[in-house]
Amino acid sequence: YSMFSQGAVIPVPIQAALNIVQVVLAIVLIVAILLQTKGSSFSGIFGGDSTSVYRTRRGFEKQLFRMTIGMSVVFFIVALINSIVTTRI
Repeated sequence: YSMFSQGAVIPVPIQAALNIVQVVLAIVLIVAILLQTKGSSFSGIFGGDSTSVYRTRRGFEKQLFRMTIGMSVVFFIVALINSIVTTRI
C-alpha cells in the first residue's frame, strides 16, 4: 500500500514504523533522563537537589549522560523525518 502525493510514493508501513520508533525512543529517553536523577526522593527528581547539577559525572553516569544526548538527537531526527513523511501523504 502506498499513497501518492506530488509524484512521491511513500509506503504507509514506513509511516507506521516511524511512529513506533518515535514512541519507543520517547519512552527510552524518559527512562534515561529519570535515571540521571541523584535524589532518591521526589524532591531530587523535580529539582530539589541542586548540588547534583555541578558535580563531575564518572563511569556509568557519564556514559548514560552521553547516551541521553545521542538519543535526544536521534529522537529529533526521527521526529523531523516523520513530519516530512506525514506532510507528503
